[in-house]
Amino acid sequence: MGSVLEAFFPQQCFACGAGSGSAVLCADCLQTLPGRGQARCPSCGISHPAGGVCGACLSHPPAFDRTLAVLDYGFPLDRLVQALKYGHRLSVSRLFIDLLTAQAAPEADIVIPMPLHVSRLRARGFNQAAELARPLARHWGLPVALDGVVRDVDTAPQAGLPWKARAANVRGAFRVTAGVEGLRVVVVDDVMTTGATLSELARSLKGAGAASVENRVLARTPRPG
Repeated sequence: MGSVLEAFFPQQCFACGAGSGSAVLCADCLQTLPGRGQARCPSCGISHPAGGVCGACLSHPPAFDRTLAVLDYGFPLDRLVQALKYGHRLSVSRLFIDLLTAQAAPEADIVIPMPLHVSRLRARGFNQAAELARPLARHWGLPVALDGVVRDVDTAPQAGLPWKARAANVRGAFRVTAGVEGLRVVVVDDVMTTGATLSELARSLKGAGAASVENRVLARTPRPG
């Protein structure tokens, strides 16, 4: 039935408008997604020509141990993420899940999604990180703690804030409710900007006894310039 519907009602590529069958993106746009296949800093996931730890992480090591980012946050990925978060286009999440599950499985014990404050969760109706974490945990054969961390502070939007202000903005925002002592935790999120929020979450998890914290994110915002 799916192939019949696809033949009569083909989907258009979200990026270029060409026919894409049942896929969100056509084959050409999928292969040219920003940052695909680039070498990255293993600590923060930023694009790095040598693939080693970047200067920023050497100077100011984050609280998390590793980050695997699949892509850079740019067109058309930025529009797809916004369509999911603000347009409730849950169908695009299958592309994100495919991109994330194509990576090597983490050596971990538990999966935790980046939590939303209850007011934002109520306004949006869903947590996009949880929508990614559930199928990823199933694919990796790991338990997922959807409510393992509570976001107690409804922080101001990080966009537009300088790095130091971003770190201060999220300080003390998280409360760990899951038992993570001695566990290797994988945190799932859609986009990593400066890493300040993920670093604060990792700090909270390690404060609760987590042995290590690895981030799995769909996209990493490139540094300016």
